[in-house]
Amino acid sequence: MRNPLRSEAEAYRFLWVVIAGAAVIIAAAFINTWLGVAVAVLVFVGLAWWLRQEPVPGAADSAPVVTSETPPGRHRILVVAPPGTTNLAVPLGAEVLVVVPALSSTREALTGAVDDRRHDAEATAAALGSGLPGARVEVGADDPALAVEDALRVFGADEVLVLGDDGMFEAIRERVALPVSRA
Repeated sequence: MRNPLRSEAEAYRFLWVVIAGAAVIIAAAFINTWLGVAVAVLVFVGLAWWLRQEPVPGAADSAPVVTSETPPGRHRILVVAPPGTTNLAVPLGAEVLVVVPALSSTREALTGAVDDRRHDAEATAAALGSGLPGARVEVGADDPALAVEDALRVFGADEVLVLGDDGMFEAIRERVALPVSRA
């Protein structure tokens, strides 16, 4: 079915069709009430037929298929490394995204004084990036689970490796549907 309000030109065309139909109904009703009712039924049936018969540009095209699966033969790993991590071992041949969350204390988060923690995370990310050729390294949110969720929206990993403590591991494992393991 055609959307008569899809563009300005179609909206004006629909408006003129409705005005013309209303004028015919009013003229017929002025002559005889039952003639007006009959014309109204004919106008509404004609309007419905017109809306259904009008071709919709692109309606016959099939929707593009979008997949987030890893291509065959590739393995994608999302690594969560806390600030201060110096080295990291990842499987050879894997596509790697390392996320360094800018961890901050509750007080720092409430006061907005997270600049130092972000600087620490950026320094760690730079050091890990130079040690892992071909890997992408990013600084994430101050909540590790949120940083992982954000990274998964753009990376589509097959598994998540966590280098942090038990609390970070459990928080990520509870919120992510992928396999989560310790590195």
